[in-house]
Amino acid sequence: MDGKLSIVATPIGNLGDITLRALQTLEAADIVAAEDTRHTVKLLNHFEIKKRLISFHEYSNEARYDELLGLLREGKHIALVSDAGTPVISDPGYELIRRCTEEGIEIESLPGACAAITAVTLCGMDCSRFSFYGFLNTKSAARKKELAEIQGEGKPCIVYESPNRVTKTLKDICEVCGEDTQVCVARELTKVYEEVARGTAKEVLDMFCARQAIKGEVVLVIGPQACATEATEEDIVRALKESLGLGMTKKDAAAHVAALLGVPKNRTYQILLTL
Repeated sequence: MDGKLSIVATPIGNLGDITLRALQTLEAADIVAAEDTRHTVKLLNHFEIKKRLISFHEYSNEARYDELLGLLREGKHIALVSDAGTPVISDPGYELIRRCTEEGIEIESLPGACAAITAVTLCGMDCSRFSFYGFLNTKSAARKKELAEIQGEGKPCIVYESPNRVTKTLKDICEVCGEDTQVCVARELTKVYEEVARGTAKEVLDMFCARQAIKGEVVLVIGPQACATEATEEDIVRALKESLGLGMTKKDAAAHVAALLGVPKNRTYQILLTL
């Protein structure tokens, strides 16, 4: 009989956030597949759980997949964990889950801590609809193109960011989305020095630029741009040229500017044809 793969969410900071079901599953599992065994062993030791640990991360080779699938076929129960939060959400794991699905191996997912959702609840924006983008591109030009796409969503968007790049990303948001764009930067969530900074992109940028160093993982919630006045043709032309300059296709540029300025898409496209 095949075994079972359990996707186990672990705390993103405060160890008290682990669920009873997560502890029961980790205790019952034969093996824990961990993104970083050195990190996970500390969690297990804290709760006095002794288990065999196998390293499994985004750089794992084919032999590691074969090993894990072989153990599951033998009837073993494997708990999959990332360094923090819910596995597969901008973390390794989806390929293993896909292969288990193809082979009919049982999979269960245990709900728990997730940095993106925690930030959504704290941001103070209407997040009845939102999009999650994970990590943005590390290169400025590509990141600006992604931000242009995000701004065209017309709803809050959540991204993960490195503390070393958060000011660069905020500068790009000011340039691409506008300095008045509402943002929320959630840092060190659930930890002792948790910080949630809310305001316009310019206000939050100034706040972080004044610091010598920024520490801790960052979740950034980018709000949709609110248009206080009706866009003029000059506004639309300028926005279209900026969008095309970011490498967007004409179709994507028309859609983006329509969402950005709150004007009909056919109007932006007709103006685009005259450029």
